[in-house]
Amino acid sequence: MHNASVSTPHLRFLTLADVAEALNISASQAYALVRNGELPAIKIGGRGQWRIEQQMLEAYIARMYEETQAFLAQHPFTQPDAYSAP
Repeated sequence: MHNASVSTPHLRFLTLADVAEALNISASQAYALVRNGELPAIKIGGRGQWRIEQQMLEAYIARMYEETQAFLAQHPFTQPDAYSAP
């Protein structure tokens, strides 16, 4: 008997909408990441639906953290932090 309360297994592939939600960006921005090659994806099915592997998304996120750290190292913030309490 199937138990409806069992969580669905971890999905290997994500849609562009899934990626957009995970990154808090628009679907068109997710599509642009795929089309310009920043985020590896595959096109499947007769209608050419884009799918992104979960591990590719995780690798992209890790790469963005590394690039951000490199940017911060090259461009140190020298002004007082506007967000810190006086």
